[in-house]
Amino acid sequence: MTAAPGDVTIELQIIRDILAEWNAVNATLRKTVLLPIGWKTHSSPAMGERAQAFINRQVLKDADILVGVFWTRLGTATGAYPSGTVEEIEEHIKTGKPTMLYFSSVPVSLESVDRGQYDALVAFREKCKAHGLCGSYGEAVEFREQFRNQLQLKLNQANSLTAEVQYRANLPSPGGMPLSKLAQKILKAASEGGTGHIRQISNGLTLEIHAFREAFKSKTGEERAELEAAISELETNDLANRVNKNILKLTSLGYKAAELLKE
Repeated sequence: MTAAPGDVTIELQIIRDILAEWNAVNATLRKTVLLPIGWKTHSSPAMGERAQAFINRQVLKDADILVGVFWTRLGTATGAYPSGTVEEIEEHIKTGKPTMLYFSSVPVSLESVDRGQYDALVAFREKCKAHGLCGSYGEAVEFREQFRNQLQLKLNQANSLTAEVQYRANLPSPGGMPLSKLAQKILKAASEGGTGHIRQISNGLTLEIHAFREAFKSKTGEERAELEAAISELETNDLANRVNKNILKLTSLGYKAAELLKE
């Protein structure tokens, strides 16, 4: 998602160029395409609430990474935030997904800018600096080089997390075998609930595993052993932690693994 006021058209084109360049080199090998999205190209007319609310729902919610760029303007207020760009950034940050912000220091005559917009931008920039790491650049060619390098770093970090989840959840376990289908089913079922709890109920020779709306019951000693092994897999791979003797709870890694298994 590209989030920017209307005074950084050069930078927006640079972002599109860098994404196209990355796709040409990496898309086939990584089986990933970087698609630049924004409200101008990916939103459609709708009525009934704030325009920015529609943009958030139609475009922003599907973004995996947000890139924000500012120069002299903050943007137009939305009724909920100082500008549409700010709203997109703040709402994206709430999801925990990666956010990359850049502020231009390209020289500009103050007589040619809206001082209210500029002062609001300065205040927002200082707020961002206090709560994160922002990029800055003095000319377009510098932005191009920065964004090219830092995008690759960001994608490498994301790929490392995905690889960890796939290794632990969908591919080999510590014993070198894939996570069993039964363990996958329990993991996915538990992730649907708000608590992520997995409850074990033992009654003599039988065992029941309850994960949100799903119940897995053993009728034989062999089936009980399979259920116990599935629970052990989730614990061994750090996908679920034991709360007490009868209850486990999904870890952050467990939720991420469940999402991958649903794809």
